Amino acid sequence: MPYVQESLQIVHTAGRTRGRVYLNPMLDLLSDVLTRLSLKGTFYFRTSFSPPFGIQVPTYQNVARFHFVQRGELKVFVSNTGQTLRLKQGDLIVIPHGSAHALLCNEVQPLDALPLEHVLEEAGYKGDGVLIYGGEDKSRDTQLICGHFSFTGPPGRQGTGHMLIDRLPPYILIENYGEEAGAWIEATLRMIGSEINGARIGGDLIALKLSEVLFAQAIRAHLEHQSPSETALAGFADSRISRALTALHHSPAQEWSVESLAREAGMSRTAFAQLFADKMGTTPMQYLTDWRMQIACHGLTEARWNVADAAAEVGYASEAAFSRVFKKQVGVSPAAYRSMH
Repeated sequence: MPYVQESLQIVHTAGRTRGRVYLNPMLDLLSDVLTRLSLKGTFYFRTSFSPPFGIQVPTYQNVARFHFVQRGELKVFVSNTGQTLRLKQGDLIVIPHGSAHALLCNEVQPLDALPLEHVLEEAGYKGDGVLIYGGEDKSRDTQLICGHFSFTGPPGRQGTGHMLIDRLPPYILIENYGEEAGAWIEATLRMIGSEINGARIGGDLIALKLSEVLFAQAIRAHLEHQSPSETALAGFADSRISRALTALHHSPAQEWSVESLAREAGMSRTAFAQLFADKMGTTPMQYLTDWRMQIACHGLTEARWNVADAAAEVGYASEAAFSRVFKKQVGVSPAAYRSMH
């Protein structure tokens, strides 16, 4: 699959960091962040909406959603921005933070949309097959592939715990997504639709994993095409900061300092610290601590590390020191976090 091949090739490029070479460190960082966030495709389905239709989708915490227009067209009203977007066949919208939004035909306004729970009940939809809803004229139906993903975020807090995802905009709209991303994405979307529609063995897992790839690729497309000077993610697009972040991500347990990270960036200590704070909105050492705790959360839940394992993996000499920092950052002790998840 081209996505996998490209990911493997990232290490063969320009900009040396501690003996390794990278073409676009930002993309490598995205892979690492998504892996540590325990991104999971948890739900997906196909729809056939015939006008008139209006569906109000509620807010969910630590969830990202996508809608791909396989056929037809619709409006998407994004509640927290007040914007109404028009999507046509081939367009993809990703709503990274699970914000409330409405799926609408041209004739229906946002305030007239019915709650999703009401639509599911009226359509008799149980989670399998196609969600069919709306009027009688099926010749004008809009067919979507929809899905959402959950993240394992810190307990009691909003957000995933990593700024790269938490600072994404309220929505990402990619027009002509299949054409933009390449022929393989069109094939991926067709395969997702096929697996969702069928009952072949392994279909659920295949569609789920393909949807995860779709989400990662959409975020990558956004990061590659954004204006670095106008975004909260400017630090990840800056080549100097990105070199330092890539080094940090590859060896998080190393005894990093502002000076050693500045050397990775090819800058003086003072200039690096100022640039990092300006573009990242935090200090290098705070980012390091946050990332170590993200790794620890992932290891405690996904790899079943004990507290001693987690402390060692993220560079703490003692369990006590690690536990103090973990509780301050996450809000509960490592043992309690492990039990909760």
